[in-house]
Amino acid sequence: MKKDLLKIFGQKIRKLRMRMNLSQEALAEKAFVHRTYIGMIERAEKNITLSNIEKIAKALNVSISELFKGIDE
Repeated sequence: MKKDLLKIFGQKIRKLRMRMNLSQEALAEKAFVHRTYIGMIERAEKNITLSNIEKIAKALNVSISELFKGIDE
């Protein structure tokens, strides 16, 4: 179950990142995280913290709640 949630969340991050035409490195710069961290999130290899969720949401110009829309479906 945990892995499924991470996988779906990572897919959502990737979708939003691609919509903005950002590379993983560019998103990482905007979010003030390491470039490999974004890839690890997108591949469901990392359990992201709330503070980093907030950073990524800001970098993607979306609300935190937007990152979770549709995840429980």
